[in-house]
Parts: sequence; structure tokens; C-alpha cells
Amino acid sequence: MANLSYSLTAKQQEWHDPTASLPAHVPVAVLSRGPLVESVHHGSVAVTDADGRAVLVAGDGSSPVYPRSALKPLQAVAALRLGVEIDEQLLAVAAASHSGGPEHVDAARRILGAHGLDERDLRNTADLPYGAPEREALLAAGGGRGRLVQNCSGNHALVLAACVVAGWPTATYLHADHPVQTVIRDTLAELAAEPVGPVAIDGCGMPVLGVRLPALARAYGRLAVADPTTAEGRVASAMRAHPHLVGGAGRDVTESMAAVPGLVAKDGAEGVQLLGLPDGTGVAVKIADGADRARMPVAVAALAAAGGHDAVVSALASLSVGPASLGTDVAARLTAVPF
Repeated sequence: MANLSYSLTAKQQEWHDPTASLPAHVPVAVLSRGPLVESVHHGSVAVTDADGRAVLVAGDGSSPVYPRSALKPLQAVAALRLGVEIDEQLLAVAAASHSGGPEHVDAARRILGAHGLDERDLRNTADLPYGAPEREALLAAGGGRGRLVQNCSGNHALVLAACVVAGWPTATYLHADHPVQTVIRDTLAELAAEPVGPVAIDGCGMPVLGVRLPALARAYGRLAVADPTTAEGRVASAMRAHPHLVGGAGRDVTESMAAVPGLVAKDGAEGVQLLGLPDGTGVAVKIADGADRARMPVAVAALAAAGGHDAVVSALASLSVGPASLGTDVAARLTAVPF
């Protein structure tokens, strides 16, 4: 598998930010139509074993990536460690990029209400529901953009709840130097077993931390095997018990956790996919162009290449939901490049 060259022309050098190095991604998936390769997705992937050691790295395993919403389960761990007590259904929504259905919205509202808060305390961006059916239903009922229906509302509600429990200000919970964000950073660094950063702002307004792919895989492997009485174990148990609350109908993270007992799965914007298997194996994928459709096929192919997980690979490969299904385009084929 050939490396992609990132040599820049003179004009590109003028455009390119010299402080930002381009990652050394490689081809990871192709879209074929008939005899031709129509599109190529570049990216990087890492697989770690139960001891957190990298057993497969393709592309760039050294540069940090922003996990985006795939950080939510780990942010939920930090909130529980601060003393937040909520039931499994609410915890699943707190770890979710939910579709914005009534059950998702109600859960986010309940997290807030249990801590003396309401929608006015949320600082996430207002948006329409992520799920198409949920979005259409809201618009048909005369609704519009809001913070509770936005897919990150449960995550923000839980971080706010952690601030209340810890006695910290709630109005500034999105500031990168807020104490709750410090706890999140320290929790992530502990689970990843290495320093994390730099910090930026996610699309919903929450601070997001850069992490290397092997470290992300390691963190999810640890999440998947954690003692169920710990904060990590409680988050994993909630996601497994209520996969429909972590995503929604027709979402690949929901269907994958329903299909594979013990799996922990979470997607992130711009082509991120993280998996934690019940034996402690972790998988982390970043698609360079941000394409959603390539992340799960690449994760499955990397897991197959690492070996020892035939049943999981078979179950995940058989799913025909999410962006990788290509919808009504029956003539195209999306396949991962062998690792």
C-alpha cells in the first residue's frame, strides 16, 4: 500500500499554514463502479490489544487527531468520577450523538432537571435533530432548531450536572480552562495512557482534545473491559444496554452494538470511528477527507487484519445500515483496502 505524497507546490506553500503539518495518511478505502475505482479515501487506523499495545497501525499513528463526538463516552466517565449519579438510560444518552427523538430529548431534559437545570443552561449550538425521520417529524409539528434536540444535548447536560455536583460555575462550562474540562482532560490522558492535546472547539461548542489513534484505541479497549462498578464500566454497560439511545434507528453504532455482545462503539464527525471489544481490543479510525461512509468498513477491515476476531468481523461486515450502505446506489461498491 503506497503512501500518499504531500509535497506542496509554491502556491500551495503560500496557502498552507506552516504551523500545521499534514498527516501521513494512506489509502484505506475505495469506491468502485464497474471496472473502475471511482473514489479513494485516505486515512489512518490503529488496533491495540488487551494490554494496550499497538498490533496494527496503517497511515499516521503519530499525529494527534480530534476524536470529535467519539470523546463523549470518555467525557461521561469524567462526569461520573465527579459524583454524578444517573440511571443507565440517561447515561447512554449522555454518551451519545443521538438522533433527536423524543426519548433522547426527554433523557437530556431529565439530566438537567435532576440537577436544578433546564434548557436555558445549555450552551451547545442549536440545531435540528440529527436523524432524518426525527428532523422531519419536528418540522412537520412546527418545531425548529433547538439545543435539546441537537445531537450533543445529553453530553452537555451531563457536563453541566458534573459542574453542579462539584460546586463549579455552570455558565462557563465550555471554557477550556474550566475545572470540569481539566478533569475531562486528565481522565482522557489516564485512559489513553499518554498526554493529550492540543485543544480546540468542537462543532457543538465543547472543547475537544487531540489524541493519537493508538491511544484512542487503547482508551476504548480499557472502557470495554472495565469493572462494571467503575465509572468506565458503568458507561460501557449503559451503551451496551441501550444502543438505540447512543444513536438511533438505522445508525451503524446502534446496530453494531446490538449485533455484537460486549462491543462499545462510537462515531465522531469528520470520519472518526472508535471500537472497544469485550476482550480489550481497541480500534481507532480517522478518514482524512471526513467521509462518514468509509469509517466502519475500514474499522472492520483493520480488525480482520489484526486477527482473532472472526465472529465480530463477520457480524459487523453483515450490517447494511449507515452511510457505508450507499443508500439506493446499488451499482457502487465501497471496500476497504487490505491492511
